[in-house]
Amino acid sequence: MNINVMLVEDSPEYRDVIEIAINKETNIMLSGTFGAAEVALRSLLDPMQSTKPDIILLDLNLPGMSGLDAIPWIGKYAPAARIIILTQSNREADVLHAISQGASGYLLKSSSVKQIKEGIRSVMDGNALLDGRVARYITDAIKAKTAMVQLEKPLSEREMEILTLLGDGLLKKEIADRLGIGVGTVKTHIRHIYEKLQVENAPAAISKAYKNGILPF
Repeated sequence: MNINVMLVEDSPEYRDVIEIAINKETNIMLSGTFGAAEVALRSLLDPMQSTKPDIILLDLNLPGMSGLDAIPWIGKYAPAARIIILTQSNREADVLHAISQGASGYLLKSSSVKQIKEGIRSVMDGNALLDGRVARYITDAIKAKTAMVQLEKPLSEREMEILTLLGDGLLKKEIADRLGIGVGTVKTHIRHIYEKLQVENAPAAISKAYKNGILPF
């Protein structure tokens, strides 16, 4: 199955880099490139556009409407599309805002082309994606906020192991291989982690765990 990708990026040079990389793939198709969020949103509403994006690579620092402001509109106009933030900003506020608005992934532009393509496939498989450097930045930015949250149901030792590995940027299969357990078992543990932390995805779980002292700095 082909993955249709929309790129919203104001730098022509960076658009060219991503376009060349994606065009080399057999199952990832670039269905549209836009330099402004407003133009991309109009495209999503265009009835003549028969190909809808599965993944939207979205920069934050755009002329006019910012990427952060565009996220809710994308959710309204293309609810099935998954958003991966692809930006230079590793500000904690940007990361948390993007995740809370519904972004499925957050990558820095310093990521390699290989990491971006792997990230696209990972998000299409239902995984959340958080750049490891962003996770570490959040850790450093909130060191002062170390009060331990009192969970109604504490995380088990295995759940803590898996949460820590999620914080290191590992995917479900990588966690399963590292711990010598099945992927299905990992998914079950992750579901329990989300329920106990009252979050919807891995980036939100990692952020809350660091912010509340559940994971050590």
